[in-house]
Amino acid sequence: MNALLDGELDAVNSLRCEAHVARCPACAAELDRLRALRERLAREGIAWRTPPALRARILAALAEEAASTAPGVRAAPPARTREPNRWAARLRDAVGRWRAVPAGLALAASLALAVLITRLDERPDLPGQLVSGHVRSLLANHLTDVLTSDQHTVKPWFSGKTDFSPPVVDLDDRGFTLVGGRLDYIENRVVAALIYKRRQHVINLFMWPSEGSRPTAFAREGYNILGWQQAGLAFWAVSDLNVVELKEFQDDFAERAPH
Repeated sequence: MNALLDGELDAVNSLRCEAHVARCPACAAELDRLRALRERLAREGIAWRTPPALRARILAALAEEAASTAPGVRAAPPARTREPNRWAARLRDAVGRWRAVPAGLALAASLALAVLITRLDERPDLPGQLVSGHVRSLLANHLTDVLTSDQHTVKPWFSGKTDFSPPVVDLDDRGFTLVGGRLDYIENRVVAALIYKRRQHVINLFMWPSEGSRPTAFAREGYNILGWQQAGLAFWAVSDLNVVELKEFQDDFAERAPH
């Protein structure tokens, strides 16, 4: 939904989304809400410009960094060896483009990228891994290792294959049909994946032991991702299903799974 509003989808997926919104009242209402929010945030008195003096200091600091890395200038040896950070390289490449951007936006972009660099240094790109696992299961014809809608068959199949007992919930009466389960690999560990279907939409529900995760929502490459923590497990639902129905799936599963 956010990608459609921001114009980030290609022509084919834009047409698909617009056609869906035209016949789905829930998604149409959500899209209207997002548009209204964008309009409110763009009003005078909410957006503000960075003072010219701060813009000048930022550009001077960027120019100093560029000069220190120019040919012929010998930089001090690093305190420790580490692999090049591709996001830091993108930050440097963007410097030239920021000169034509208002200072407030340039500052916001630099701060956002700095935070992103820090987070990516700390852990792999989890949303990217989740989407890759979801897409890989569809492209490689490896959606399930155990193909059955019987929860009493799927649950014991995981026994001995994972170091935890994945909860398997029957949601057929809620409109989410259990298709089966499989093993996947996320964040350098083997995880369990349950597969559900809503009409023609596939939902991959990844899970593994984790404590302290907070409810999280992402949109990545046209897929919606919802995450939550329950009973010592982290759950991540990934699908091209609209976010309203995916949230219904999350609520239904969380209600019936052990707490």
